Amino acid sequence: MKQGGDFFERTRREWLKRALLGGAAMPLLLRDALAADKRPSGMVAVKGEVLINGRPAKLGAALKPGDSVATAPGSSAVFVVGRDAFLIREKSELLTAGGKALTGSLRLVTGKLLSVFGRGARRIATPTATIGIRGTGIYIEAEAERTYVCTCYGLVDLQASNMPEARETVNTTHHDAPRYIYAHGEMPIRMIEVAPVINHTDAELIMLEALVGRKPPFVGSGREYTLG
Repeated sequence: MKQGGDFFERTRREWLKRALLGGAAMPLLLRDALAADKRPSGMVAVKGEVLINGRPAKLGAALKPGDSVATAPGSSAVFVVGRDAFLIREKSELLTAGGKALTGSLRLVTGKLLSVFGRGARRIATPTATIGIRGTGIYIEAEAERTYVCTCYGLVDLQASNMPEARETVNTTHHDAPRYIYAHGEMPIRMIEVAPVINHTDAELIMLEALVGRKPPFVGSGREYTLG
Protein backbone atom coordinates (compact mmCIF):
# COMPACT_ATOMS: atom_id res chain seq x y z
CA MET A 1 0.00 0.00 0.00
CA LYS A 2 1.44 3.37 -1.06
CA GLN A 3 0.40 6.90 -0.35
CA GLY A 4 0.56 10.36 -1.92
CA GLY A 5 2.21 11.31 -5.18
CA ASP A 6 4.48 8.27 -5.33
CA PHE A 7 1.49 5.94 -5.24
CA PHE A 8 -0.30 8.00 -7.88
CA GLU A 9 2.61 7.74 -10.30
CA ARG A 10 3.18 4.05 -9.57
CA THR A 11 -0.49 3.23 -10.10
CA ARG A 12 -0.65 5.20 -13.31
CA ARG A 13 2.39 3.39 -14.69
CA GLU A 14 0.99 0.03 -13.57
CA TRP A 15 -2.29 0.67 -15.38
CA LEU A 16 -0.45 1.68 -18.53
CA LYS A 17 1.78 -1.40 -18.38
CA ARG A 18 -1.22 -3.70 -18.03
CA ALA A 19 -3.13 -1.90 -20.77
CA LEU A 20 -0.14 -2.06 -23.10
CA LEU A 21 -0.15 -5.85 -22.86
CA GLY A 22 -3.51 -5.78 -24.62
CA GLY A 23 -2.09 -4.04 -27.67
CA ALA A 24 -4.29 -1.89 -29.97
CA ALA A 25 -4.46 1.89 -30.29
CA MET A 26 -6.18 2.51 -26.98
CA PRO A 27 -3.28 1.87 -24.58
CA LEU A 28 -0.72 3.35 -26.97
CA LEU A 29 -2.46 6.71 -27.23
CA LEU A 30 -3.18 6.83 -23.53
CA ARG A 31 0.43 5.98 -22.79
CA ASP A 32 1.66 8.84 -24.94
CA ALA A 33 -0.79 11.35 -23.48
CA LEU A 34 -0.16 10.46 -19.85
CA ALA A 35 3.58 10.02 -20.17
CA ALA A 36 3.84 13.51 -21.67
CA ASP A 37 1.52 14.95 -18.98
CA LYS A 38 -0.76 16.24 -21.73
CA ARG A 39 -4.39 17.18 -21.22
CA PRO A 40 -5.99 15.86 -24.39
CA SER A 41 -9.49 16.56 -25.61
CA GLY A 42 -11.91 14.67 -27.76
CA MET A 43 -11.54 10.99 -28.59
CA VAL A 44 -8.43 9.81 -26.75
CA ALA A 45 -8.80 6.09 -27.40
CA VAL A 46 -10.85 3.90 -29.71
CA LYS A 47 -11.11 0.12 -29.63
CA GLY A 48 -13.28 -1.66 -32.18
CA GLU A 49 -16.37 -0.02 -33.69
CA VAL A 50 -17.16 3.32 -32.08
CA LEU A 51 -19.54 5.87 -33.60
CA ILE A 52 -19.90 9.61 -33.02
CA ASN A 53 -23.25 10.85 -34.29
CA GLY A 54 -23.55 7.64 -36.31
CA ARG A 55 -20.18 7.98 -38.02
CA PRO A 56 -16.96 6.06 -37.29
CA ALA A 57 -14.97 7.75 -34.55
CA LYS A 58 -11.37 8.72 -35.19
CA LEU A 59 -8.63 9.27 -32.67
CA GLY A 60 -8.42 12.94 -31.78
CA ALA A 61 -11.94 13.68 -33.02
CA ALA A 62 -13.50 16.56 -31.11
CA LEU A 63 -16.62 15.94 -29.07
CA LYS A 64 -19.03 18.62 -28.00
CA PRO A 65 -22.25 18.76 -26.02
CA GLY A 66 -25.03 17.47 -28.23
CA ASP A 67 -22.97 14.64 -29.72
CA SER A 68 -23.81 10.96 -29.31
CA VAL A 69 -21.34 8.12 -28.77
CA ALA A 70 -22.15 4.46 -29.40
CA THR A 71 -20.06 1.31 -29.16
CA ALA A 72 -20.49 -2.11 -30.78
CA PRO A 73 -19.89 -5.46 -29.05
CA GLY A 74 -16.25 -5.82 -28.05
CA SER A 75 -15.65 -2.08 -28.46
CA SER A 76 -14.84 0.77 -26.08
CA ALA A 77 -13.65 4.36 -26.07
CA VAL A 78 -12.06 6.97 -23.83
CA PHE A 79 -12.84 10.63 -24.46
CA VAL A 80 -12.52 14.03 -22.84
CA VAL A 81 -14.94 16.97 -22.99
CA GLY A 82 -13.72 20.04 -21.13
CA ARG A 83 -12.88 19.03 -17.56
CA ASP A 84 -14.79 15.75 -17.77
CA ALA A 85 -13.40 12.36 -18.87
CA PHE A 86 -15.26 9.19 -19.85
CA LEU A 87 -14.69 5.49 -20.44
CA ILE A 88 -17.59 3.95 -22.36
CA ARG A 89 -17.67 0.19 -22.61
CA GLU A 90 -19.12 -2.13 -25.26
CA LYS A 91 -22.75 -2.13 -26.40
CA SER A 92 -23.40 1.33 -25.02
CA GLU A 93 -25.13 4.46 -26.26
CA LEU A 94 -24.57 7.88 -24.70
CA LEU A 95 -26.32 11.14 -25.59
CA THR A 96 -24.83 14.44 -24.43
CA ALA A 97 -26.15 17.96 -23.99
CA GLY A 98 -24.86 21.20 -22.55
CA GLY A 99 -23.28 24.47 -23.52
CA LYS A 100 -19.86 25.31 -24.91
CA ALA A 101 -17.40 22.76 -23.43
CA LEU A 102 -19.60 21.68 -20.54
CA THR A 103 -21.41 18.36 -20.59
CA GLY A 104 -24.26 19.62 -18.47
CA SER A 105 -26.50 16.63 -19.00
CA LEU A 106 -26.08 13.10 -20.30
CA ARG A 107 -28.39 10.24 -21.13
CA LEU A 108 -27.00 6.72 -20.97
CA VAL A 109 -29.56 4.94 -23.13
CA THR A 110 -27.94 1.57 -22.55
CA GLY A 111 -24.60 0.14 -21.56
CA LYS A 112 -21.76 0.98 -19.17
CA LEU A 113 -20.04 4.29 -18.46
CA LEU A 114 -17.28 5.33 -16.07
CA SER A 115 -16.97 9.11 -15.71
CA VAL A 116 -15.08 11.73 -13.74
CA PHE A 117 -16.35 15.30 -13.58
CA GLY A 118 -14.92 18.68 -12.71
CA ARG A 119 -16.68 21.21 -10.54
CA GLY A 120 -20.26 22.16 -11.28
CA ALA A 121 -23.60 20.39 -11.39
CA ARG A 122 -24.27 17.66 -13.94
CA ARG A 123 -27.23 15.41 -14.62
CA ILE A 124 -27.25 11.86 -15.96
CA ALA A 125 -30.44 10.09 -16.99
CA THR A 126 -30.96 6.37 -17.65
CA PRO A 127 -34.12 4.41 -18.47
CA THR A 128 -34.86 4.00 -14.74
CA ALA A 129 -33.03 6.79 -12.92
CA THR A 130 -32.07 10.44 -12.75
CA ILE A 131 -28.70 11.17 -11.17
CA GLY A 132 -27.64 14.64 -10.09
CA ILE A 133 -23.89 14.89 -9.56
CA ARG A 134 -21.35 17.44 -8.32
CA GLY A 135 -17.60 16.94 -8.77
CA THR A 136 -17.98 13.19 -8.86
CA GLY A 137 -16.42 9.96 -10.05
CA ILE A 138 -19.26 7.62 -10.99
CA TYR A 139 -19.83 4.27 -12.69
CA ILE A 140 -23.20 3.45 -14.26
CA GLU A 141 -24.71 0.42 -15.98
CA ALA A 142 -28.03 1.14 -17.69
CA GLU A 143 -30.59 -1.52 -18.54
CA ALA A 144 -34.27 -1.26 -19.38
CA GLU A 145 -35.42 -2.49 -15.94
CA ARG A 146 -32.49 -1.57 -13.70
CA THR A 147 -29.69 0.95 -13.32
CA TYR A 148 -26.51 0.27 -11.39
CA VAL A 149 -24.83 3.34 -9.87
CA CYS A 150 -21.57 3.36 -7.93
CA THR A 151 -20.66 6.78 -6.60
CA CYS A 152 -16.93 6.13 -6.55
CA TYR A 153 -16.41 9.44 -4.74
CA GLY A 154 -18.37 12.65 -4.41
CA LEU A 155 -21.99 13.61 -3.91
CA VAL A 156 -24.99 12.43 -5.94
CA ASP A 157 -28.76 12.66 -5.74
CA LEU A 158 -30.47 9.47 -6.92
CA GLN A 159 -34.10 9.36 -8.04
CA ALA A 160 -36.20 6.57 -9.53
CA SER A 161 -37.77 7.71 -12.80
CA ASN A 162 -41.06 5.89 -12.26
CA MET A 163 -41.41 6.91 -8.61
CA PRO A 164 -39.99 10.43 -8.03
CA GLU A 165 -40.53 10.16 -4.28
CA ALA A 166 -38.02 7.27 -4.23
CA ARG A 167 -34.79 9.18 -3.83
CA GLU A 168 -31.54 9.11 -1.93
CA THR A 169 -28.54 11.41 -1.52
CA VAL A 170 -25.21 9.55 -1.47
CA ASN A 171 -21.91 11.08 -0.35
CA THR A 172 -18.90 8.75 -0.62
CA THR A 173 -15.12 8.73 -0.67
CA HIS A 174 -14.30 5.25 -2.04
CA HIS A 175 -17.13 3.14 -3.57
CA ASP A 176 -18.96 3.24 -0.24
CA ALA A 177 -22.60 3.04 -1.38
CA PRO A 178 -23.37 1.39 -4.75
CA ARG A 179 -27.07 1.22 -5.60
CA TYR A 180 -29.52 -0.48 -7.92
CA ILE A 181 -32.41 1.71 -9.10
CA TYR A 182 -35.32 -0.20 -10.57
CA ALA A 183 -38.05 0.56 -13.08
CA HIS A 184 -40.54 -1.34 -10.93
CA GLY A 185 -40.34 -2.24 -7.25
CA GLU A 186 -41.29 -5.52 -5.65
CA MET A 187 -43.71 -5.75 -2.70
CA PRO A 188 -42.97 -4.01 -0.49
CA ILE A 189 -41.81 -1.51 -3.07
CA ARG A 190 -38.06 -0.90 -2.94
CA MET A 191 -37.01 1.15 -5.96
CA ILE A 192 -33.48 1.80 -4.67
CA GLU A 193 -31.44 -1.03 -3.14
CA VAL A 194 -27.90 -1.62 -1.90
CA ALA A 195 -25.60 -3.15 -4.53
CA PRO A 196 -22.03 -4.55 -4.64
CA VAL A 197 -19.02 -2.92 -6.29
CA ILE A 198 -18.74 -4.36 -9.83
CA ASN A 199 -16.99 -3.96 -13.18
CA HIS A 200 -14.75 -0.93 -12.59
CA THR A 201 -11.40 -0.26 -10.92
CA ASP A 202 -9.46 2.43 -9.11
CA ALA A 203 -6.81 2.27 -11.81
CA GLU A 204 -9.37 3.28 -14.44
CA LEU A 205 -10.48 6.21 -12.29
CA ILE A 206 -6.86 7.30 -11.82
CA MET A 207 -6.34 7.11 -15.59
CA LEU A 208 -9.42 9.24 -16.34
CA GLU A 209 -8.57 11.86 -13.73
CA ALA A 210 -4.99 12.02 -15.03
CA LEU A 211 -6.30 12.92 -18.48
CA VAL A 212 -7.84 16.09 -17.04
CA GLY A 213 -4.95 16.92 -14.74
CA ARG A 214 -6.44 15.63 -11.49
CA LYS A 215 -6.22 12.62 -9.21
CA PRO A 216 -9.03 10.90 -7.28
CA PRO A 217 -9.49 12.01 -3.68
CA PHE A 218 -8.83 8.49 -2.39
CA VAL A 219 -5.20 8.66 -3.55
CA GLY A 220 -3.02 9.13 -0.48
CA SER A 221 -5.85 8.30 1.92
CA GLY A 222 -4.11 5.21 3.30
CA ARG A 223 -6.58 2.78 1.74
CA GLU A 224 -5.73 -0.26 -0.33
CA TYR A 225 -6.35 0.16 -4.04
CA THR A 226 -7.58 -2.31 -6.60
CA LEU A 227 -5.70 -2.26 -9.89
CA GLY A 228 -8.14 -4.62 -11.59
